[in-house]
Amino acid sequence: MASSSTSFGRFKMNSKLDNNSDGFLTISEYAGKGGVDVGDDLVVLFSHLEYAFKRIAALVASPANSSLGRTSGGGEDVSSGRDKPKPLDTVSNEIILSSLRKSGKVAVMASEEDDAPTWIADDAPFVVVTDPLDGSRNIDASIPTGTIFGIYNRLVELDSLPVDEKAMLNSLQSGSRLIAAGYVLYSSATIICTTFGSGSHAFTLDHSTGDFVLTHPNIKIPPRGQIYSVNDARYFDWPEGLRRYIDTIRQGKGKFPKKYSARYICSLVADLHRTLMYGGVAMNPRDHLRLVYEANPLSFVVEQAGGKGSDGKNRILSIQPVKLHQRLPLFLGSPDDIEELESYGDVQQTVNPGYDV
Repeated sequence: MASSSTSFGRFKMNSKLDNNSDGFLTISEYAGKGGVDVGDDLVVLFSHLEYAFKRIAALVASPANSSLGRTSGGGEDVSSGRDKPKPLDTVSNEIILSSLRKSGKVAVMASEEDDAPTWIADDAPFVVVTDPLDGSRNIDASIPTGTIFGIYNRLVELDSLPVDEKAMLNSLQSGSRLIAAGYVLYSSATIICTTFGSGSHAFTLDHSTGDFVLTHPNIKIPPRGQIYSVNDARYFDWPEGLRRYIDTIRQGKGKFPKKYSARYICSLVADLHRTLMYGGVAMNPRDHLRLVYEANPLSFVVEQAGGKGSDGKNRILSIQPVKLHQRLPLFLGSPDDIEELESYGDVQQTVNPGYDV
């Protein structure tokens, strides 16, 4: 075994690499005692999450998903505020829950697919919130999908409360209390982009070894991009401020004197990943995305990469959730772009006539 020392941003990691190694660190090596040392419990949890993500990646890429991906009922469950789940959403949810149970490290899981949190173990240290399969409506068209997750410490001061109550309160923690978060992109490559609170880093699945290896250390979103990502078909339902902002940057008359281009996949993880790499802003201006499962974890990742997450007025991570499936507008991206967008004031869409697609 040869010893190698590698510097990534503020971290200096020592990893024992065998003679055939190309020098890439796995997530376990990065997070463990030879790396940033996030603690054994979190390393164990991540190893089980990795297994779940690999299973979902295989499922999404399988010919069998053509039937699983079809809508079952479709639309929105008005009573709960959740999208009606598709079979593939449900399977992904079960895969993640099974892995969390087997880890022995998770007290409660809250999922976009469930009406209420699931209490798993009384003495486990962590709380996991997740959107198991974001963008699943795109499955039949083979458009990229993703998983979003956030991890909190269990609030031990709530241990004496009834199970349902402590499960809910543990799941409604402010995003500012996240200890780790990330997303998984299922596309031409399967990529985990994650943060433990000290920078954001992306790990790509190496199919030859089955490991997620560090390919994008210490990601830094450009201070400003030249791409905006939003469904332009909703333009006439937008408030005046948002229309003016989009009109201005498209014409190159904003604070950045070049014309912006539009790129929109309608898969939140995919649109955000591109924004993180190239800069700009990804947004949904109406009350549609979930604070607990989507906005908080993704904002944590973006902030750790030097970007900003906003609801158009406020920092996402400063908003205290009051409902498990609470929805809000979401704007994520380069700090200069988000600040310019917020300066227009009226950017949150309040008109919501209901959309079929």
